[in-house]
Amino acid sequence: MAETKKAASDVVELKVEEKLRTLYKLQKINSEIDKIRTLRGELPLEVQDLEDEIAGLQTRIDKLQEEVKSLETAEANKKNEIILAKEHIKKYKEQQDNVRNNREFDSLSKEIEYQTLEIELCEKRIKEFQAQVKEKADLIEESKKKLDERNNDLESKKGELEEITADTQKEEELLMASRLEYEKKIEERLLTAYKKIRKNARNGLAVVSVERDACGGCFNQIPPQRQLDIRSRKKIIVCEYCGRILVDKDIVEEEN
Repeated sequence: MAETKKAASDVVELKVEEKLRTLYKLQKINSEIDKIRTLRGELPLEVQDLEDEIAGLQTRIDKLQEEVKSLETAEANKKNEIILAKEHIKKYKEQQDNVRNNREFDSLSKEIEYQTLEIELCEKRIKEFQAQVKEKADLIEESKKKLDERNNDLESKKGELEEITADTQKEEELLMASRLEYEKKIEERLLTAYKKIRKNARNGLAVVSVERDACGGCFNQIPPQRQLDIRSRKKIIVCEYCGRILVDKDIVEEEN
């Protein structure tokens, strides 16, 4: 009976130890993936930011060009109005030569004066339109220059990212496949807990070893009795300070 109990106990110990080893191996794989992604650094975000900025600059240029076209159309319309006003003035002056009395002459004079004012107003508006066109043309030129610079930056950043990705893609794919295999070996509840710890950990470490009587994650001291429990590998123990899963140093050395 005692032997049966001992055998059952051994099975439990082996199961827990295997879980700890699997978690530690999974952590190693995730740390390697993290290193690869750290190597890429902020490049993916920088590329995305540059693409967004380029799209914004292009939209601005398109809008300014539409505004320039609208101003040029308005300027052309005012020039046509001036042509019509001059034709009216010419007509009214010809009519003045054939008036029968002062009242008709004065009436035509007022029309000529009105058309002259219209010409002056049109000329004023044309100058305003031309000034606005120049201002917007300068903005377009400035935006195009900035757009060229950003396109060059984007090409450079994409080149860097593609080079790093090409060097590490195969390695990352192999690591991710390996990670998936280890994740399949871990029960869902434990895997969820591991992922949650890893997400909240500053350095992505969810599984750490005991180093110099302290947690390898937060470096707080671990009581001697708790260290014995960790070395016994009979249950999964987490650091009471940081919540990381603790494994004894022997597992680390055996798996490295």
